[in-house]
Amino acid sequence: MAKKLSEYDEKRDFAQTPEPAGSEPRGDDGEYRFVIHEHSARRLHWDLRLERDGVLVSWAVPKGIPMDPKTNHLAVHTEDHPLEYIDFHGDIPKGNYGAGSMRIFDSGTYDAEKWRKDEVILTFNGDKVRGRYALFQTRGNDWMIHRMDPAVDPDREPFPEQIVPMLARVDELPKNDDDYAFEIKWDGIRAIYYSQPGEPHIESRNLKDITSRWPELRALNRVFGSRDVVLDGEITTLDERGLPSFQRLQSRMHLANDSAIRRRMKDTPAVYMIFDLLYLDGRSLMDLPYTERRAKLEELDLNGPNWKTPSYHVGDGAAMLAASEQQGLEGIVAKRLDCPYTPGRRGGGWIKVKNHLRQELVVGGWLAGEGNRSGRLGALVVGHYDTTPTEAARRGEPQKLLYAGRVGTGFTEATLELLQRELEPLARDDSPFDGRKPPKETHFVEPRLVAEVEFSEWTTSGTIRQPSFKGLREDKDANTVVREGPDQPEQ
Repeated sequence: MAKKLSEYDEKRDFAQTPEPAGSEPRGDDGEYRFVIHEHSARRLHWDLRLERDGVLVSWAVPKGIPMDPKTNHLAVHTEDHPLEYIDFHGDIPKGNYGAGSMRIFDSGTYDAEKWRKDEVILTFNGDKVRGRYALFQTRGNDWMIHRMDPAVDPDREPFPEQIVPMLARVDELPKNDDDYAFEIKWDGIRAIYYSQPGEPHIESRNLKDITSRWPELRALNRVFGSRDVVLDGEITTLDERGLPSFQRLQSRMHLANDSAIRRRMKDTPAVYMIFDLLYLDGRSLMDLPYTERRAKLEELDLNGPNWKTPSYHVGDGAAMLAASEQQGLEGIVAKRLDCPYTPGRRGGGWIKVKNHLRQELVVGGWLAGEGNRSGRLGALVVGHYDTTPTEAARRGEPQKLLYAGRVGTGFTEATLELLQRELEPLARDDSPFDGRKPPKETHFVEPRLVAEVEFSEWTTSGTIRQPSFKGLREDKDANTVVREGPDQPEQ
């Protein structure tokens, strides 16, 4: 099965790459060695190389060596490598074949039980990889690698397919603030980051796949290498002072074209603010108290060009709230120190304390503008539901969309154009609101868009005073929008 090293030589310019030049294949000395390289190239993957017939017979394994017999991994047969490659580690310069870092993940010896052109059965004797495995050809260069021994960790918990983010309740500062940790409330998009070997996946709080929209965050997956990790955090964009800017984030949120995303990524890069660790290497951490999850998160030291683990402070919430207001931030989040992570729930464990009233509201219509906005959108007509879908189902009654006022300020030319595009296909003849009626000049729309609005107060009649538009949110479903406050219903 071993090929000549000419294919290896043809793919490389040894004046440009530090990889060892191919030499004539040597005869076997009776002891077979192996090496597994962690190869951070265009995509992170692992290269398995087995000494045989004087060369290293090689496979690229995108998801790494499986540690459980229930899971087979793809292994792509590649060109043979010279024996000198068994000790190679370093960086292959950009522009060369396989450009990226090449690090030794594991090495050792192996015992070959069967070696045929379409099947190999062997036992690894390495530091990290040990046990009996089968490699078998499926089609062409595509092979599979299967663990034949029992799972390395039989008590391993399955990697979570989907986690609904834990929610926070809007309230005042807790009186017993020594029982709470206080974090900055980041003005961005809530996101759960799933990382498996060579396979990052990002979901918004309404469980939509947003991985392709934030390509700069893919590199975080390389930091974890072969580890399985699930994180919770907020995707933000920062202004010149290093503070989160939701307005800047708007220029990234609604892009779908790959080339447009990559162009905007250069001048408006995203930063993932990580504040929780939910799963690590086969163990769910969600039942652990906040302090233990944070300690394990900080051990990972996740601080890079596009991700950070912001600090927190136990107690003295009033001082942190005042500091956040001085910096023009939205507010803080108080998290009870002994609180487990409860997916999808809005209990008392997490409390949002805001410097300014701000919340999501559902767009149910719009009003035409006047003056320089004549013939265009002048104001959004907004509302919120009386209860959550869960509570409505429990009561056996439909949700009601309640009118909450109009929003006529805070728009830029770009957001006006975006809103007009989004609203036109949602037009409807009748009002989606129950109870109090909006202005009779309202152009009604299906209540699907969610706007983030800042305002001074709620009036006694249930409308917002002095509102200002902050942006559209795609990460929250309209039917989950209720009026925020201490008495808000459980999700």
